[in-house]
Amino acid sequence: MPLPYRHLTSVLLRRDGDLFLFDGGEGTQVSLRRLNLKWKKINAIFVSHTHADHVTGIPGLMMLSSQVDRDEPLYIYGPPKIAEYVEQSRRVLDMYINYPVVVKEISAPCVVHEGNGFYIRAFPLQHTKTCVGYTLEELDRPGEFNPEAARNLNVPCGPLWSKLQSGQSVTSSDGSVVQPEQVMGPKRAGRKFSYVTDSLYLPSIAKEVYGSDLLICEGMFAEDVSDQAKEKKHMTARQAAIIARDANVKKMGLIHYSPRYTDYELNVLLEEAQSVFKETVLTKDRMIFDIPYEE
Repeated sequence: MPLPYRHLTSVLLRRDGDLFLFDGGEGTQVSLRRLNLKWKKINAIFVSHTHADHVTGIPGLMMLSSQVDRDEPLYIYGPPKIAEYVEQSRRVLDMYINYPVVVKEISAPCVVHEGNGFYIRAFPLQHTKTCVGYTLEELDRPGEFNPEAARNLNVPCGPLWSKLQSGQSVTSSDGSVVQPEQVMGPKRAGRKFSYVTDSLYLPSIAKEVYGSDLLICEGMFAEDVSDQAKEKKHMTARQAAIIARDANVKKMGLIHYSPRYTDYELNVLLEEAQSVFKETVLTKDRMIFDIPYEE
């Protein structure tokens, strides 16, 4: 439930000019305003499941976007019932929507969205209703261009260098053919972001989020109430840390805390998680993470 200083679950991911929203609980619109983010440029919303605490902020966001000029469609992805929820909200609230809304119900595992140099994939979780997690993974980037190697192969600076960097072979000034791999370093890894919430602990999650630069994962309960976590099909903070450790992620942010814990008491969750995976932090409303490239 929302608390006075703790909104419901939502994560906004910014990659270059794209904005992707993962879930949209009550209060999402408030945080977007306070961060002065370009909410009208949200490209897509990825819904984990249709429990109210993950979707009640979406109708307000849709109406908010109609207050500005927008030509680009808004894509909304989620498990079964998300299309019905969006359509019924539009009808009952008599929404004025002046841009295309494309709702796609998904069946995980699957690739749900693709763009230039990346894709977003959904994978199954286990909750009290159909629920999915998401990863955004970038494709490998080209290696670094070696100007000295190009000069040594008699390729003059200019358009030919650009062709080599784009993966095309060229002819040097002495008539020999130069291949891109002769002047380009090894490919460089892209980045990976993962979002997991509302699920029993499943070993399969670690395989899906493996190698993530940032994993946002629910850590709803402490170990002393692990029986309640299992009954309600949620994870403990320690179980989230086991996933992070087994998945060899770089950093994990805990999210989706039980309202039984005050902000001060959340340290119990942090301590239990850090005992397994040191690089764990407690996420808070409007917290910002940078996800840099390795090189």
